[in-house]
Amino acid sequence: MDELAAYERRFRRAGLPLLIEGYSAQEDVFTRAFPLLALVAFAELLGAVDLDWSVWANVATLAGALLFLFAGLAAVNRLRRRPALARPERLDAPELSGFVVVPALLPVVFNGQLTSALVTAAGNAVLLLLVWGVVGFGLLSIVRWAAARLLGQLAASLLLVARALPLLLLFAVVLFLTTEMWQVFAEMEDGTLAAAAGLLVVVGTAFVAARLPREVAALEAEVGEGPWLRRLQRVNVGLVLFVSQALQVLVVSLGVGLFFVAFGLLVIDAGVLDAWLGQPGHEVAAVTVLGVDVRLTSELLRVAVAIASLSGLYYAISVLVDATYREEFLEEVTGELRETFAARARYLALRAG
Repeated sequence: MDELAAYERRFRRAGLPLLIEGYSAQEDVFTRAFPLLALVAFAELLGAVDLDWSVWANVATLAGALLFLFAGLAAVNRLRRRPALARPERLDAPELSGFVVVPALLPVVFNGQLTSALVTAAGNAVLLLLVWGVVGFGLLSIVRWAAARLLGQLAASLLLVARALPLLLLFAVVLFLTTEMWQVFAEMEDGTLAAAAGLLVVVGTAFVAARLPREVAALEAEVGEGPWLRRLQRVNVGLVLFVSQALQVLVVSLGVGLFFVAFGLLVIDAGVLDAWLGQPGHEVAAVTVLGVDVRLTSELLRVAVAIASLSGLYYAISVLVDATYREEFLEEVTGELRETFAARARYLALRAG
């Protein structure tokens, strides 16, 4: 049993909890998250409060809402043939449905706020999806595992980075020194800029995700140990590969963005901005270095964000179509995954014995 537990801890640390046999969302994910879900449900009692009412009316409303919440818990426990106020031993469809529906009914029952009820129900459903994704697929462990290997991956793919960066920087510098680039992005609203950057991230994510099933299948066939992975286990392995690649693209994008902030501080002064935009820019910070005024403007930051987003998309596509991508970038990641697959074969043999 100690050996089995050691293997399962190894899978969790590697961000692959779904390789554990018998791992289920009901027992291993939502049941572990029960304290968080209970805290959220009690916080949502405030949905029954109306600030236009007196203090005593709101106190009475909170008491009634608390009774309503406990009544919902008792109803689910009764369905499960458990004591009325017992803590659920397993969060399955009835308990999760109750978490979404019962707190959402409070604003409707006590003060007729249908919109608030719909928002509460949608928020609780999204929270369950986040818990399932973060805990169920070990997302935090994946990020920690990938971040610990990020420098090694960048060093391993140094030739690829060296090939991609010159053309990338040339393309980015030409854009950066273009009047139209500043006229489009410098005075863009923050929400619009975030939406544009988000669109580029979605496109880059789609390119990376489209390749993952082939990478996972190739890796599984190459190792050839143990039974074939199930569908959700393949998704878990693909998520490890995706986060590893996404972190590298993020680091390159941040580096490009910081480079252009520094470059802009040196070459884009108030006179240039006035010629391009008709105004000297909105100053965020300023300092004098060797008698030269260096100004950081909000316009410079916006353009740097736009350049970094475009560069991230370019780099993500470059590493996907490069013939040496698997050998130079994926080798370290896939090497550790091969060891994990081999450990899974020994783990399954130990369980069978």
